[in-house]
Amino acid sequence: MAFLFRKRIKILPGLWFNLSKRGVSTSIGGKGITINIKDNKTRTTASLPGTGLRYRTTSTSTPSTRTGIPGWVWVLIVVVFVVVVFIVK
Repeated sequence: MAFLFRKRIKILPGLWFNLSKRGVSTSIGGKGITINIKDNKTRTTASLPGTGLRYRTTSTSTPSTRTGIPGWVWVLIVVVFVVVVFIVK
């Protein structure tokens, strides 16, 4: 059995500083979409809160290998935004 360590420090609403055994990273976002930045990698996670459905993609910061977010992820982001703004009220 291994020991695990993770500490998440809230800097501002929607902005966290993450410390773990593997290193340091920064997370931006909240329910629905989160962007995590560590070293030369960016991990984007889009989800539908409460459903268990999510999509995660990892990319490097090198411009030649970086691709845009797929169109269906933007649709998912808009749907999550509409759900959060209009239904959660």
